[in-house]
Amino acid sequence: MSALTAILYAALAVYLGGWYADQWIGNFSLLLFVLTAVTLGYWLAEHFHFRPAREAAAAAVEVQHTQRRAELATQGITQVDGNVQEAKRAVLAQPWWLDWTAGLFPVILIVFLLRSFLFEPFKIPSGSMVPTLTVGDLILVNKYHYGVRLPVINKKVIANHDPQRGDVMVFRYPVDPRVDYIKRVVGVPGDEVAYLNQRLTINGKPIDEKAQGEYYDEEAKRYFPQFLEALGDVEHRILVDPQRAAYYGGGERQFPHAQNCRYSAEGVVCKVPEGHYFMMGDNRDNSQDSRFWGFVPDENIVGKAFFVWMNFGNLRRIGSFQ
Repeated sequence: MSALTAILYAALAVYLGGWYADQWIGNFSLLLFVLTAVTLGYWLAEHFHFRPAREAAAAAVEVQHTQRRAELATQGITQVDGNVQEAKRAVLAQPWWLDWTAGLFPVILIVFLLRSFLFEPFKIPSGSMVPTLTVGDLILVNKYHYGVRLPVINKKVIANHDPQRGDVMVFRYPVDPRVDYIKRVVGVPGDEVAYLNQRLTINGKPIDEKAQGEYYDEEAKRYFPQFLEALGDVEHRILVDPQRAAYYGGGERQFPHAQNCRYSAEGVVCKVPEGHYFMMGDNRDNSQDSRFWGFVPDENIVGKAFFVWMNFGNLRRIGSFQ
């Protein structure tokens, strides 16, 4: 078993090393599920086989020690070398391969349950959600707000709230579901979303924008016009780059329900199909979102982002956001 455990740890090290070196895209949910299942197997084996066997061996040591003392006593010898308690502790001691598998099961199980059904941490990798979220923000995502989903396969088993316009949502990137994206919900099923000449319109109604002065983007090293936008009950800030044309290319698009979108030199107009959502970044002209790769299906939803719990470069970033 010690050799098998060493092989398993070596495989884990190779997987994590390749993930860190960008040799492949890791799936942390799957990894955590596998670790939970493997350590559970060791935990069950420890409680129902290995520990009873060690306890039986310790009891045998006690019996042998008692018999030896009795035999020596018949010969008039009362002083016996050796510490039976120390010997029993040695026999009962958990080997390293059980300590690092069965011993870790409760911790891994708690992490797995918390991450799968309650809250999951994410790190913001790009500036597409500036100024709401900046690069380096460590955020928490509510996993049950949109319903309880089975881990790994992400199948909804208990419904809860539906995504609303203005929600900041984490989802599996439709082009590559192994990758998690974060954007803002702009269009819900049935909406007609238009982004023309850098202005957002939903169902024919222009979305209110109030100028908020300029915002200095640390990543881009320049100032951008900043606006306060109201989507439903949510007010949030957006950035617009007047130097960038709102053109996303003409021709046919190769994403599901692409026929629901019309592209022109002014921008794009899309009708959101049932069971799907139209997502946009708050950094409107620096975001790869539904304007480029289409709609997000309900089965790709991960959860609702709601709190920055740490930014090591700027502690003032900590707090809730909309």
